[in-house]
Amino acid sequence: MSGAFRTLQTIHPTKNLKAYIQTSVSILKDLSKQRSITQGTVLHCHLMKMGLSSDNHIAVKLLIMYLKCRKTFEADQILKDFNGFNLVAHNCLISDKVEWGDLDEARKLFDEMPQRNEISWTALISGFFKYGRVEEAILFFYRNPFQDVYKWTAGISGLVQNGLTAKAVKLFLEMLEAGVLPNDVTFTSVVKACADLGDFRLGMSVLGLVVKSGFEDNVSVSNSFVTFHLRFGENAMAMRIFDQMGEKDVVSWTVILDMYVERGDLREARRIFDEMPERNEISWSAMISRYSQCGYTEESVKLFSQMVHSGFMPNISCFSSVINALGTLEALKAGMSVHAKTLKIGIMRNVFICSSLVDLYGKCGNTVDARLVFETLEEKNVVCWNTMISGYSLNGQLDEARVLFDQIPNKNIASWNSMIAGYSGNEQFDKVFEVFNAMLLSGEIPDPSNCASVLCACAGIASLGSGKNLHGKIIKLGLQLNTFVGTALTDMYAKCGDIDSSRNIFDKLPGKNEISWTAMIQGLAENGFAEESISLFEEMLRNSSVAPNELILAAVLFACSHRGLVDKGLWYFGLMKDVYNLKPNERHYACVVDMLSRSGRLSEAERFITSTPCETEINAWAALLSGCKIYSEDEMAERAAKRIYELGEKKSGGYVLLSNVYASAGRWSDVMHTRQLMKERGLKKHGGCSWLELKSEIHIFYSQDGNHSQSAEIYGVLELLHADLIVKEEF
Repeated sequence: MSGAFRTLQTIHPTKNLKAYIQTSVSILKDLSKQRSITQGTVLHCHLMKMGLSSDNHIAVKLLIMYLKCRKTFEADQILKDFNGFNLVAHNCLISDKVEWGDLDEARKLFDEMPQRNEISWTALISGFFKYGRVEEAILFFYRNPFQDVYKWTAGISGLVQNGLTAKAVKLFLEMLEAGVLPNDVTFTSVVKACADLGDFRLGMSVLGLVVKSGFEDNVSVSNSFVTFHLRFGENAMAMRIFDQMGEKDVVSWTVILDMYVERGDLREARRIFDEMPERNEISWSAMISRYSQCGYTEESVKLFSQMVHSGFMPNISCFSSVINALGTLEALKAGMSVHAKTLKIGIMRNVFICSSLVDLYGKCGNTVDARLVFETLEEKNVVCWNTMISGYSLNGQLDEARVLFDQIPNKNIASWNSMIAGYSGNEQFDKVFEVFNAMLLSGEIPDPSNCASVLCACAGIASLGSGKNLHGKIIKLGLQLNTFVGTALTDMYAKCGDIDSSRNIFDKLPGKNEISWTAMIQGLAENGFAEESISLFEEMLRNSSVAPNELILAAVLFACSHRGLVDKGLWYFGLMKDVYNLKPNERHYACVVDMLSRSGRLSEAERFITSTPCETEINAWAALLSGCKIYSEDEMAERAAKRIYELGEKKSGGYVLLSNVYASAGRWSDVMHTRQLMKERGLKKHGGCSWLELKSEIHIFYSQDGNHSQSAEIYGVLELLHADLIVKEEF
């Protein structure tokens, strides 16, 4: 823009008035597009000083600039300078009213015009179509006396824009019969109509007409045919048209980019993106959204930053994608910065932006701000409600989640899933069944995610009966071969001890993934089928593309430990780093210690613990302590006990384990001393619970618990039983 001003300064108005006016008009046109009112006002003052502001061409451009910048007072002053009715100025006013959605005022201006041209009619017709007032648009279309291409194109484009593609094609045929030749905009709209109708033959007929009319080299028309072929899966033809285009614009490149994005070929999409000579908001947003959806969150955020620094304004989809990516990364500070930007540009109240922000704050543990964002949205959709519930559930605030859940005006399956998954993830399994039963009563049909969460609850309380009942429903719904559901069934049966049913389901799964193999290998190991677990692991290595993960190798080490396969277990442990490039964690180290301790290799076990690169967990020392007890290594046992004390400074687990070891050895004074230490340090053992299933309802009981709805009756029966026992003892 500064270059354009410098060009204007080099032109002498008295010597070359025409060039001076043309340059001024060009600059005003650019300022209108950019809505640069400050520079525009400066130029206006300069033109007034030169006595050129009243020139008809300049006055029109000044009027357009002030209208676009919503400077009504200045626009009114310009109108006064026209000294009566001016057709061009009146058309500008109509276009301005249409742009800002004031159609009634636009029509009033149109009706008041003493004369109209084709631009007047086209502006009003296009405006009615733009805002969905189709009947009025069609009425004015047929009243339009000008039988030119602009009239017909406005009608055809407007009908396509409103989804009336069949009527658009019919109008196109009427246009041809009237002897009016289409232009590039007409062809672009008609090709889109053919694609929307799914009529490939008609589209190819239009292509023939395009070639006959000489528009085959037009960029916009070529772009429309690239899109047309992509819609019909003709990717090779789309690429052929793209490659043959003599001139390509940013839309051409973006269409091809979108093709690779939709196919999920991120590598090729990024190659196209990097080669683009020019990018727009759509091309940036396509890459950012796809990176976010495919889990490449850091790359998504990086591209978003580059987009903003390049001067592009992200659209709603782009903002939503990057906020989701920041939520996954738990990048609260960066997320708050993006939140501030949405507030600044006035899109924060958009439902998609709001849902993404609620998700971000929830994943970052800030449910207070998540709720504030949620409450700012006047018209909440079900996605926004579900996201807020998931945020509460993720942070263990299940009471708040349940209150909100009960307030949802229209629940969908995702709403039920959010609540069930929340209870399942926080191990409130009785509530899982309560909500699931309510869902069934509401008539909602379970989906794979729903079934998996409930099966997890069945596994959590080892309720084989409930699991089998749900399995029956799953078969009825035809979900038994779903990998997600099949894996959950495999895990549920394994955790309930029915290893035969677990293996049967696993073997029938058509698509086994990493989680499926993990569930079965771990299930076999934990149910005492160590050799079968190791055998299945070897089968996975031979016949599957799934690579071992930390959980699978932990299960294999557990199996080796309980089967006494020490050398084999140590070999597998060595493979973790050397072959599978996995970093052992505390659980793997504890398994190795347990394996060595069980086989009597206590000195080796102690050396292994002390040489581990990470801080060993209490379970590893407890395994060593247990081995010391078996093999009567009292001195080493004391060292292990001392270490458990140190590690258990702020955890009750170590004291409980040590107390149990002392109890099994009959060292009751040490048991009392350990429990006294727990009491002095304010540590409590988490209470165990019992449960029973009665008429499809789970009842959970804790020691000295009075929370059950029938606790009075339960304690009453216990007192009767106690009294009855006393009477029997006396006799």
